[in-house]
Amino acid sequence: VQLQASGGGLVQPGDSLRLSCAASGRTFTNWKMAWFRQTPGKEREFVAVITWNLGTTYYADSVKGRFTISRDGAQNTVTLQMNSLKPEDTAVYYCAAAQAVGDSYSQSSYPNWGQGTQVTVSS
Repeated sequence: VQLQASGGGLVQPGDSLRLSCAASGRTFTNWKMAWFRQTPGKEREFVAVITWNLGTTYYADSVKGRFTISRDGAQNTVTLQMNSLKPEDTAVYYCAAAQAVGDSYSQSSYPNWGQGTQVTVSS
């Protein structure tokens, strides 16, 4: 499984940004795709997850109502639309993939990771 994340950048508070994760290497039926983020000195933190089959989504409380995760089965991509960005959203964002079983919120449940993409929210 290969995951390629893109779309990070420098934005101002209140702005929007869209991250994309291109997935390849297998079919993703019965899999789940997630976004995590990490700041220096901290554990990687769950942001959002989507199941490939039904498109069921779950979000961290800190991003609920502002971020939207979606998937495109034809393009094998997962997108994280981030609106109303705050300085505390600043982090390196990672996409991850795993079979759709087990704990969706723990990074240890995901054996497949893309490279990170930096998101900086600053005025």
